[in-house]
Amino acid sequence: MGMVFTATNSTWVESMALAEIGLVLLGLGVAAYIAVRVKISVVPFYLVIGLMLGKGGLYPLDLSETFLDTGAQLGAILLLLMLGLEHSGPNLASAFMERKSIGAIDFALNAVPGALIGLLLGWGILGAVVLGGITYVSSSGIASQMMKETGWQRSEVSRRVTTVLVVEDLTLAPYLPLLTTLVAGAGAIAGFLSVSFALLVTAIALIISFKGENALGKILNTQAQGGLLLTVFGAALLAAGSAELVGFSSAVAAFLVGLALTGEVALAVRLRLSPLRDLFAAIFFLFFGLSVSPVEMLPVLPLALLLAVLGIAGKMYVGWNIAKDMSDGSAWKRAGAFLIPRGEFSIVIAGLAASTSFGSQLQALTITYVLLTSIAASIVLRAVRSSFERARAKSKA
Repeated sequence: MGMVFTATNSTWVESMALAEIGLVLLGLGVAAYIAVRVKISVVPFYLVIGLMLGKGGLYPLDLSETFLDTGAQLGAILLLLMLGLEHSGPNLASAFMERKSIGAIDFALNAVPGALIGLLLGWGILGAVVLGGITYVSSSGIASQMMKETGWQRSEVSRRVTTVLVVEDLTLAPYLPLLTTLVAGAGAIAGFLSVSFALLVTAIALIISFKGENALGKILNTQAQGGLLLTVFGAALLAAGSAELVGFSSAVAAFLVGLALTGEVALAVRLRLSPLRDLFAAIFFLFFGLSVSPVEMLPVLPLALLLAVLGIAGKMYVGWNIAKDMSDGSAWKRAGAFLIPRGEFSIVIAGLAASTSFGSQLQALTITYVLLTSIAASIVLRAVRSSFERARAKSKA
């Protein structure tokens, strides 16, 4: 009887866990509907739901650390795999050459203030490197979602914004391995080897992206949909896991796998994985929210507000630089709004530094900062879009 009771009890616990996960996914779906309705990015909704259901929230879920870590990692890997699939070697090269001066301005206005504040907080060189990265990188995922939601994804503004995002993504290729090395406390030689390895792997991925379209098209049959999805996703997971073993970023490894796939193969995989991308992106942001207690956010709110103001101003200036020559006078405002939100990369960086002495404070700061910039971007874009639509209505009258 005891064995029967234990089995039944175990089944009940497992069933409750499944029911809780189902309710969470249902809540995420409702949040996505609301976000579309009010024309605001859905990311803040996902983060808030995570905060409500995490430690210190309104209804904490009893989920294992392993489950949370694995879910967040899978979300990051698939999210960045999809970002890699949206780029190609030739496009990256042309984008870098076209916007390299803007890239320097972007870095100076957004990474440097974060790094200086990291030093002022007493976090040392490591804290400066971490916070500088968090404030520097715009969210490619949120930006692309905002472009799609507002109907600007095929505009000239979108193309120029994408070039800036690509330069930022490329900058992360050596940055993330360097950060991993610094967090692990490895020496200068190990750091040099790690960055050199990252640059080598990135170069190989770019070469394959330039030259490998025909060869990959022959190997990967786009007609075999199941085989294609399993092969590409499996390759991304294998690359991510192998990268972690040698001190390379799993997120960047997944990005490079996507980057290496071009042409018809990349298009076929994007079409098949797009629904999964949205699902795992939601899970990724949700799990980061689960890892932070809302109580921890209150002490860092003033600092997050300061960083958000600096970040908004910096990205709006970058937007002005890339769109100031366009005939539409409000184009630079839209460009700046698309660049304002920080998201997946900022959270990945904070996650890498979670084991540091300031890791807990940093995670609370990062989620508050991501929330503020995401909401600000949506508000700015909605205001600009409204003024644009009013002007267009007047011209037609």
